[in-house]
Amino acid sequence: MTTALAILNDTFGYPAFRGQQAEIVDHVAGGGDALVLMPTGGGKSLCYQIPALLRPGTALVISPLIALMQDQVAALIEAGVRAACIHSGQDAFESDRAERAFTDGALDLLYVSPERLLSPYFTHLLSKAERHGLALFAIDEAHCVSQWGHDFRPEYLKLGFLHERYPGVPRIALTATADETTRREIIANLRLEEARIFIASFDRPNIRYRIVEKANARAQLLAILQAEHEGEAGIVYCLSRRKVEETAAFLCAEGLRALPYHAGMDSPVRERNQTTFLREDGVVMVATIAFGMGIDKPDVRFVAHLDLPKSIEGYYQETGRAGRDGLPADAWMAYGLADVVQQRRMIEESPADARHKRVAAARLDALLGLCETTACRRQRLLAYFGEDSGPCGNCDTCLDPPQTWDGTEAVRKALSCVYRTGQRFGAGHVIDVLLGRDDERVRQWGHDKLTTYGIGADIPEKEWRGIFRQLVALGLLAVDPAHGALTLAAASRPVLKGEQSVPLRRPPEKRKAATPKSRRIDAELTADERALWEQLRAWRAETAKAHGVPAYVILHDATLLELLRQRPQSLDEMRHVSGIGARKLENFGAALLELLSPAQNGA
Repeated sequence: MTTALAILNDTFGYPAFRGQQAEIVDHVAGGGDALVLMPTGGGKSLCYQIPALLRPGTALVISPLIALMQDQVAALIEAGVRAACIHSGQDAFESDRAERAFTDGALDLLYVSPERLLSPYFTHLLSKAERHGLALFAIDEAHCVSQWGHDFRPEYLKLGFLHERYPGVPRIALTATADETTRREIIANLRLEEARIFIASFDRPNIRYRIVEKANARAQLLAILQAEHEGEAGIVYCLSRRKVEETAAFLCAEGLRALPYHAGMDSPVRERNQTTFLREDGVVMVATIAFGMGIDKPDVRFVAHLDLPKSIEGYYQETGRAGRDGLPADAWMAYGLADVVQQRRMIEESPADARHKRVAAARLDALLGLCETTACRRQRLLAYFGEDSGPCGNCDTCLDPPQTWDGTEAVRKALSCVYRTGQRFGAGHVIDVLLGRDDERVRQWGHDKLTTYGIGADIPEKEWRGIFRQLVALGLLAVDPAHGALTLAAASRPVLKGEQSVPLRRPPEKRKAATPKSRRIDAELTADERALWEQLRAWRAETAKAHGVPAYVILHDATLLELLRQRPQSLDEMRHVSGIGARKLENFGAALLELLSPAQNGA
């Protein structure tokens, strides 16, 4: 591994491999196939980039997104690696140049989409490039092969041909998100039965998970962003295109720089917004799940959900786009009963077969369990992926443990009222009956004459909403997807018979919460350090603009912070800063030394 370590040090500027990276690099460089499950920010790319530089020939990287290809290639070129991509957004000159370099054996890595790889023309290019050797095939975002997931790409199903046509070329499939079902699909469809499987810890300890009861979600989000993330980049996920547009407009009206992104927008506008988010600081992207896969921006400081995702897998994947640089980041979500009803309806109304619907419902149930847990959220999240852990101390349930109460009596009242109103109404109407409201609709149906009318008047409406949300999450009540009506589930029978108690989460008290300690990456800097920090960021922005690349391609925030703390005064000292390889030292070292010199920064 001496050569691999030398490449890691000199080309990429990192002092040592992390986790299983060294083992994966050794295996693939030696010609072995691999399936790598590693969290976002865990260093997946190095697992194929270093073997590509160790093996003769050109490595082909199959990537689903143009933006991801462009950023990866830009970063490799800045590090001194011969890399290119071929995609539909290029002009003929750019494509021809990349194709010639590929067939001439003048590239270390070439990035292409699965659609491009499968085209007859590219098959011809491959045959011409074979004489110079194919180092390996890297299949990035391999979960796209799964027909269960929202990132499914049919073309991924055809990539198994690589095994048949090029049996001597190692293949490495990589993803940040795959439960057991998805892993089986990846192995079967990509013909990786003989591949060695590497599963890194799914833990992202720098991300703080918070899930709150939805009241006014936009106002709740704004309060969090103004208090904790002013001027920082982040992603806000919404379920519908309309909500994306409205939320982006709302945040802009409140003084934030927010941009919308969804599949219904004109392609040029959507791509322009994505480029702005990637290349400029402090932009908030408000998006549907159409946005995010392969986004390589390391300084996303928060991911917020204004609507419930479809599964823990989706939640983990989306929140994982925060804090790729390892610095503190937040995952915040607001959810309510209406979200659960909506997701149940979407599952039932989907054109999927019964088996797919059962899997989708089970995945949603697992997510609801995460939302309603009174234990550590991270512990519950990791357990879903088969990983044991202790309480993390860095999620809302660890930092402010929720209380529970014996809700059995209230639950029996709620279930009885659902039954006596005919299992034909949503939570709002049932709560009106429980509270004994003098409401026209209640009288119209004669529900003011029921024995359950008014029996819940001792519990406030807001608490009843929380109780009904938990009953659906616990599987005691089901939701009729056609009308949103609540119906009794089989699991409610022992509760109604008095054979089973039901502990519930107690709603948080209305108390003034202590101001959380700031987790901003520049929070603990002195005034002098902050001035130098801003100078470094300004230099990076100017340099990135000159190079035509996002700022993080020049240097990550984590590298800037290390420069700030170490204050190297020579190129030899700077060589030991993580993230500065030989080419970056050559290109940027002198300018950085000038900024860091005591005379320049007033130290």
